Amino acid sequence: MGQTSSAPQPPVNLSTPAAASCPVDHTALAGARPPHPVPATAAQCPVDHHAAAAPAPAQCPVSHDADALDPRTHLPALSQAPAAGQSLALPTGRETSSIPRDAAGRWEYPSPQQFYNALVRKGWETPEEHVETMVHIHNFLNEKAWDEVQRWETQVNKDEKLELVRFKGRPGELSPKARFWLFAGWLLPERFNSEPPFDRHDWVIRRPSTGKEVRYVIDYYSADPLPDGSPVFSLDVRPALDSVSSIGMRIRAATQEVWAGARQEGRV
Repeated sequence: MGQTSSAPQPPVNLSTPAAASCPVDHTALAGARPPHPVPATAAQCPVDHHAAAAPAPAQCPVSHDADALDPRTHLPALSQAPAAGQSLALPTGRETSSIPRDAAGRWEYPSPQQFYNALVRKGWETPEEHVETMVHIHNFLNEKAWDEVQRWETQVNKDEKLELVRFKGRPGELSPKARFWLFAGWLLPERFNSEPPFDRHDWVIRRPSTGKEVRYVIDYYSADPLPDGSPVFSLDVRPALDSVSSIGMRIRAATQEVWAGARQEGRV
């Protein structure tokens, strides 16, 4: 996790050349669009006194709205059908991740066709021939992020069988820490990176032994590519500062890294 326990870890090299893409949120490659404001409505009684007292008609409990969001992923259902105007056939097979969803199974990554449909749905132009490589990078970054979450959680219980219960992509929403590093980069550009993260995600994990849920914040950074063109990424993964226990984890990790650095330099 970088220079300190809460700083980005050293860049992760992926040998396959490709453009950086969003991990987990399949629509975050080009940044988020701000939502349209909701017009205000006149104040009124929330009870409709003109409605009939008849019970609501029976209906299917499952939403069949294609735009309905899955509460676990904050994403709509992704189609496997080719997009309009698509010229290249894309695979529809899905890879199973190493990340537990619950006690019954693990999360599945989107197929290249689903990934492409997600991009088209947002109006983002992407060369079809690059989609499979993007999915490969997407899956790779997810696995590395999960490795970092597990490393943090060894502070609590190294034998815990963690579960990722839900997540949300928040591209364009800078975390307080990302804002701090941007300010540092503006103040000391020769020492700190002045580029913002290209994506952000919030992951909520569960510790099954206690049932406790913990939120993690993940900032994704791009670095200069290698001489052969291979992309380089840096992930800053840490527990959110929204509970006393998570604050304690961050403090312990920072202290351990400071002492480790001092020992390495022979100061202690």
